[in-house]
Amino acid sequence: MSDNLIPGDELSAADAADAVYRELLERLGEAQPQPRLGATKRALELLGNPESSFAIIQIAGTNGKTSTARMIESILRAHGLRTGLFTSPHLVRFTERIGIDGERISDEAVARNWDDIKPYLAMVDAELTAAGEPALTFFEALTVLGFACFGDAPVDVAVVEVGMGGAWDSTNAADAEVAVFTPIDLDHVQRLGKTIAEIARTKAGIIKPGAQVVSAAQHPDARQAIVDAAAAVDDPAVFEGEEFALVQDAVAVGGQLITVRGRAGTYPELYLPLYGDHQGRNATLAIAAVEAFLGGATQPIAEDVLAEGLTEVASPGRLQLIGTEPTVLVDAAHNPHGAASLVAALGSYFDVDEIAFVVGILQDKDAAGILTTLAPAASGFFFTQSESERAIPAEELSRLAASLDLPASTFADTLDEAAEDARRWAEEAPRRLVVITGSITLVGEAIEVADDREWKATA
Repeated sequence: MSDNLIPGDELSAADAADAVYRELLERLGEAQPQPRLGATKRALELLGNPESSFAIIQIAGTNGKTSTARMIESILRAHGLRTGLFTSPHLVRFTERIGIDGERISDEAVARNWDDIKPYLAMVDAELTAAGEPALTFFEALTVLGFACFGDAPVDVAVVEVGMGGAWDSTNAADAEVAVFTPIDLDHVQRLGKTIAEIARTKAGIIKPGAQVVSAAQHPDARQAIVDAAAAVDDPAVFEGEEFALVQDAVAVGGQLITVRGRAGTYPELYLPLYGDHQGRNATLAIAAVEAFLGGATQPIAEDVLAEGLTEVASPGRLQLIGTEPTVLVDAAHNPHGAASLVAALGSYFDVDEIAFVVGILQDKDAAGILTTLAPAASGFFFTQSESERAIPAEELSRLAASLDLPASTFADTLDEAAEDARRWAEEAPRRLVVITGSITLVGEAIEVADDREWKATA
């Protein structure tokens, strides 16, 4: 294959996009981010700084970033703006990470933009190597690609999810007009810090002079870190539960009805087609972020625009139904905070007698914390492992569960086998539910398996 990946007679668009992903995977992986911004900034500079051609809303935090980003993007699009969306990680294909105007970017556009930026990435790689530094990482190169795609589209505003941390995350090479914080908790402690305060200080590094700061309700230590970072550059900071709030939420068919007190107005009985009280709070944060972006929270969002934006929101991999007869859900809860939100949502939104969890967890996660959080809702566990090299072996998870005196469990080396065991269990009695969770990589594999095996009954 030639170095040119532009699709043509001999290379389909899908093949060309897949080839881009293979080239990205040759770089240092996402589990080994480099705490630097200079490399990404240098690549963007060589490209003419495409990130300066559109407005940016940036989102940091521990849980809820992707869902909140999707909600912000959808509301902005309903407002008539052409949007970009950059999220991570992906579930099935890496092109999910780059959205243009509500759609996954086309394979052709990814391949074409990659072909355009490759020579400049190579220049930066050479400079870094000469200086004794690692070449651009997977995520650094992907960030540059995302910004290039947004500039090429072009978009009016990009909603950008931080990959890890904040201050030195490659997405922070761009300056955001609105800095958004979802709840901050312990995660990636080896790289971000061992306390919530340390982690929050790193994440608060996305706050730049002139930005508006909008945050979910936070642990006191995280709140103080955000306040301090905002005050250091004279930026205003507002918090859920103070300047804006979720006033009411109620279970509805296929989701919930929420009433939100924003900074510029109150929005009653909005339909949100997602399950979980945490999604209602994510929507509240998204509304406050959009209010800030559109006129500094001085004008309310038109109710028809807001209703359209929220109604069209989807959040793949978050309490997503992938199987019927028996019912199978997936949820990308990969830390104790996410697991707690999952358990709360299952109790409020699903009327079942028994729940079995199919669980696979990565090695850098708090496996004991996740399992003990899930345990009160579990009738049993079916342990497995994703195809990730970082997956904890299924047998090791099973031993951990036994040491914690958790409900009965079995294990299987593949998701396919564990999921089929759980589905057979669910078929043995009515009102049983299977939930596949524990890591985003496992959820992505489950979605593919469910589609391949046609777990959803067709009419």
